[in-house]
Amino acid sequence: MKYLHKKNVMHRDLKPENLLNSCGTIKLADFGYSAHSISDNRRTLCGTLDYLAPEIIDRSSYSKKVDIWDLGVLTYEFLVGVPPFNAPT
Repeated sequence: MKYLHKKNVMHRDLKPENLLNSCGTIKLADFGYSAHSISDNRRTLCGTLDYLAPEIIDRSSYSKKVDIWDLGVLTYEFLVGVPPFNAPT
């Protein structure tokens, strides 16, 4: 993630299905929603609902920090076993 952000790339769709284990090394896959942008000013609604940062849901301007949100959601899910906002409503 650090490397991508240094290259001004936002992944915007981090989720377990987009992480691959290759010989004990985690690799990031599926860059379909990724964006290369020097300015941190995106407004596109994209990604997977369980992992969307509040800025994306609100259709506010957002930056690479949405990927950090996704990492937090992934960490929670790996530790607990379910996404943190998994609810019927």
